[in-house]
Amino acid sequence: MGAGTEPDGSSRSDEEWERFLCESVAGTADAPKEPSARARDVAKRLRTEPGRGLEGWRSYTPARPKRRTGWYVVGLLASLVLLVVALAPGRIVDLFAGADSPPLAAETARPTQAPPAKAAQRPTMDEPFRGSPAASWASGAAGITVPKAGAVGWMSAAEVERALARSRDFLVASGLDRGVLRGERPEKAIALINPHQKDVQDLLKTAFQTPSEKNDPLLLFSRFQTSRTHLVGDIVKTRGRLTYREGERGALEVTADVTFVYPVTRAEAGGDDEVVRTIVRRELVLSWDDPDKVITEPGTFSIVSYKYDMTNGGCGAPTGYFTPPFGTERRADEAGTEVDPYDRSAPVGRGESSGDECGRATRS
Repeated sequence: MGAGTEPDGSSRSDEEWERFLCESVAGTADAPKEPSARARDVAKRLRTEPGRGLEGWRSYTPARPKRRTGWYVVGLLASLVLLVVALAPGRIVDLFAGADSPPLAAETARPTQAPPAKAAQRPTMDEPFRGSPAASWASGAAGITVPKAGAVGWMSAAEVERALARSRDFLVASGLDRGVLRGERPEKAIALINPHQKDVQDLLKTAFQTPSEKNDPLLLFSRFQTSRTHLVGDIVKTRGRLTYREGERGALEVTADVTFVYPVTRAEAGGDDEVVRTIVRRELVLSWDDPDKVITEPGTFSIVSYKYDMTNGGCGAPTGYFTPPFGTERRADEAGTEVDPYDRSAPVGRGESSGDECGRATRS
């Protein structure tokens, strides 16, 4: 009996043989014992006719070739990475050790030492925190740690929580608000200060009009003159924390210790895109007073003390603005006492610079 003949003597049609061969390749049919000349002819036609080859069989899934293609793509990508490393190794270092460094855990206590030194890398317009410990710091308000609230003095735990939040709001309004940083009057921050505190109100009346060493807005607020200096990007790096205790007459006394890193460049067009980081560490002690014992207004605090360390902010006569030095101007700022502006292990105002004295940054 021929391979193209059924046991009952009938012959298979060409269409049946074609279907049989397709199913055989897919593993869904038993192969004939010996292919006939007709079967060989149909198989040959399937291989040569357009649209009738293996690619048109829906039951065929080439798993192994796909696996090989995946390894080919992986190998190609690996080769490209090696090529980039060979041609621009510095860029790879930036990606893993620069501005994209893993963020540090929140600061909950004063550190015991300064942050480790990083490889010397100049900041750029695209990566203004490059080569700086601040590259791994949080941005904006996220870098200011607020402790868990508990009842203190005349305040319940819920009231302490609100006071801590407003204390951080003051730091944001005085040191992070974009308008204030561009020289605008810090109205939101001023609104949080007890209007009955005479010494601070006197400072605020004169500081913005006729700044002096005694009445300088920089004592409380961070400001740059837009005609001279532009902020680079939209990010200010911060690191610090709030702490609290019971103060005088049962008041809630909040201490803020926060370092701000401001990347800036020259305002004039056609500059060399030099980026300077002005670094300011502030310590403020705020008193949320019991209104039954101290004249105050709801939602406001009195300022017990304020001081700051500053580098790359200018060493001339007070102007009411930070004046970062660029190019050869930096030489005039190199006469001050050396200070590591990223070292938060010692108290603020430790002799190197405390607002009225310029510190020379050991790194910036």
